[in-house]
Amino acid sequence: MRIRTPVTDLLGIDLPVVQAGMSWVSSASALPLAVSRAGGLGVVAAGPMRIPDLSRVIDEMEHGTDQPFAVNLPLYRRGVDEVMDLLVARRPRVLIASQGGPRRYLARFRDAGTICLHVVAGVEHAVKAAEAGVDGLVVVGAEAGGHPAPDQVSTLVVVRAVAAAVPELPVIASGGFADGAGLAAALAIGAGAVQFGTRFLLSAEANVHRAYQDAVLRAGITDTRLVGRGLGPVRALANEFAERMVKLEDSGADLDARRAEFTRSTLRMAAYDGDVVHGKVEAGQSAGLIDSVLPAGEIVRRIAEEYVATVDRLPRPD
Repeated sequence: MRIRTPVTDLLGIDLPVVQAGMSWVSSASALPLAVSRAGGLGVVAAGPMRIPDLSRVIDEMEHGTDQPFAVNLPLYRRGVDEVMDLLVARRPRVLIASQGGPRRYLARFRDAGTICLHVVAGVEHAVKAAEAGVDGLVVVGAEAGGHPAPDQVSTLVVVRAVAAAVPELPVIASGGFADGAGLAAALAIGAGAVQFGTRFLLSAEANVHRAYQDAVLRAGITDTRLVGRGLGPVRALANEFAERMVKLEDSGADLDARRAEFTRSTLRMAAYDGDVVHGKVEAGQSAGLIDSVLPAGEIVRRIAEEYVATVDRLPRPD
């Protein structure tokens, strides 16, 4: 099956399904390989990876599929310049950059022939990225896990606003999507694809502790918290860490006290060690829409089939 959009044309993929670059979860080849082989865009998360490990995973991706894949690079990570040197030399088809400005990397990757997508969470940054010359945007709304925008504008609103502000750029919507009905909704408001995070977190190939998956699988749509305002907020499941942060924020604790608590807990504690009580169990509100762990290729296939079924059910004008 093919579903053609401006994003699929830009990236050379069959389906407008992008697997989010999630630290630990896709910091290995199994998940992105499965997604790319199924016709979507698999994304390697370079955020927590050492350079030799990243180079090895890129080798595995290149040997494992002839379909496009991407590398996600948070620009705030330690040693980012060395990582960029490696990626420029390896020339991945697609770079998805986040947490920084595009002028820092754009010229180098453009010269290497890499398609550059930039993650934004509002119209102002979308316009600046467009003016800098990026090839497309990933637009993240409040429902997303990980690092959504602190202003908490919903995905449906921010994607519609960005699509209207920069109509020349392909847009990938991210935050709150779990199935083909969500894909249909995103395409209807001007996106050309959807980035699915939590749905692929709950895949058989996710490089994450099973306790993390079990906690997300049990969650409902109201079981996440946005915590860490002023510190680079994250959306994570309600647990002892998140509730302590909520109490500190509600009581007006000073920034240093909140920072100490916020940095004491890490994503690695939950994703790698399986400590879902004290770690940052990052997940989106869409966790409450998902009730199974499936092979990633099956997830891609189901999203495409659900999209077609959703469109067929929509009322037609008389």
